Amino acid sequence: QVQLVESGGGLVQAGGSLRLSCAASESIFSISIMDWYRQAPGKQRELVATITSSGTTNYADSVKGRFTISRDNAKKMVYLQMNSLKPEDTAVYYCYRRIGNVWGQGTQVTVSS
Repeated sequence: QVQLVESGGGLVQAGGSLRLSCAASESIFSISIMDWYRQAPGKQRELVATITSSGTTNYADSVKGRFTISRDNAKKMVYLQMNSLKPEDTAVYYCYRRIGNVWGQGTQVTVSS
């Protein structure tokens, strides 16, 4: 069964940091582009960060300079380091694998002001 399992969400004060992790269960992970999305209450799901199989990254303008996406293909893990968090970063964060259109269950991030 294909799975992506996120962890690392929680409650943090503005200016703080969190590191999200996403564990994959299939070896095809290593060749897939991986994304982090987020969805705030009442808003559409938005793309936050992308990383290719070779490590090329791209970010939404709203998180550039604050968030860093990375991956460890040997461990089948992708990470999202989030620094200088703002209340508007509050959302459920999802890991997504483009090959096979696979979503994780999401992890809640709440940033208090």
